[in-house]
Amino acid sequence: MDELQFDLGEGPCWDALVNRRPVLEPDLASTSRVSWPAFLEAIREEEIGAIFAFPLLFGPLEIGAVDLYSIAPVSLTPEQQGQALALSAIVSRIILRHAISSTDNLPDETTTFSRRLIHQATGMVLAQLGTTAEDAHLVIQARAFAENRPMREIAQDVIERRIRFAALTEPGPIL
Repeated sequence: MDELQFDLGEGPCWDALVNRRPVLEPDLASTSRVSWPAFLEAIREEEIGAIFAFPLLFGPLEIGAVDLYSIAPVSLTPEQQGQALALSAIVSRIILRHAISSTDNLPDETTTFSRRLIHQATGMVLAQLGTTAEDAHLVIQARAFAENRPMREIAQDVIERRIRFAALTEPGPIL
């Protein structure tokens, strides 16, 4: 579910992060939400009755979001919501502490769920097209959408130079 949200650029984690508050969808079958049409369509066949997203924040820093899923529709009590927010605050500090600690303790390999490949590919596309990082990321996202593939697969192809994006001013075919 998280990979879908990254690839589509929409979903509860994005709303939680942008709005800096939890997103609570206790019954997806009866939701009237229209802000994630592609995400809701992509998960339509999945057994998900409820989604809850809690932002990972540290002061002004927006670190990410934690999503909780339930097979059946379910509501969180105010106490459970408070506990999830408290846990999110703790996780935010741990992630931030880990991110700023010495890189000697971090593994060199990229895991399946790492976004490092996408960041690296974004830099390569940025250099190829002479554009902004945001637009380079959007180009990768669009290619993934057009080919119905995860962004990390497109990123891997960019890094391994199987896909190269050419600027519109360059002669020859544009990929």
